[in-house]
Amino acid sequence: MSAVKTDPRDQRELLRVQELDTSIAQATRSIANPSQAKQLAELEPQAAEIRGRRLGVTGELEDARAELSRLESDVEVVEARMARDSERVQHTASVKDVAALEAELQSLRKRRSDLEDIELAIMERIETLEAQLAGIDAEGAEIGAKVSQLEIERAAEVETWERKRSDAAADRAAIASGLPAELVALYEKQRDRYGIGAARLVGGVSLASNMKLSPSDLADVRSAADDEVVLCPDSGAILIRDENS
Repeated sequence: MSAVKTDPRDQRELLRVQELDTSIAQATRSIANPSQAKQLAELEPQAAEIRGRRLGVTGELEDARAELSRLESDVEVVEARMARDSERVQHTASVKDVAALEAELQSLRKRRSDLEDIELAIMERIETLEAQLAGIDAEGAEIGAKVSQLEIERAAEVETWERKRSDAAADRAAIASGLPAELVALYEKQRDRYGIGAARLVGGVSLASNMKLSPSDLADVRSAADDEVVLCPDSGAILIRDENS
């Protein structure tokens, strides 16, 4: 029992308040954990793995392009040296100098050929890496599209739950404002303490605890006056009685 007494009709209104509080709690949980959260959480490691692979391939590609640039510069140096030596061959009358220049030109040709072979290998490597990067970007775009769609759906779902919560809170406030302050205060106290503020008593069963009251507890409840506010001995909730109790 409690020390509070109030009209049975006011007591029954607490069921509407409890229903709205349940709706508000459900909306709050759904806002904190929308249905898309699990899918988004599952996609994040995939996106992170793709970002990691992209970073690795991008680094290799940058290194390969830098190496190609150095090789091209080396080829230019060799070709410039070959051009100078060829011109000297044309303008020298010394057989010894010509022989030395021809030997150097032959060495430079070999050097240029070796550099060009390396250049070709690097260009093939760059082509392979660019293809890998394109494939990775395609994977990333696919994951990104899924994430974007889920985020759009999540935002819409959260907005819906926020609207439901707001509507329920407004209805709850309107109903509670029309009830005796002492009754509402007791309801709030019991709900804060036990999780449920009010529930029906049906056939001797408290719908707050889903347990049948003991014969002595049930006798006490049934002997209480209609305007007495009684509490569930198991859950602490206000028991709302009617002809089915």
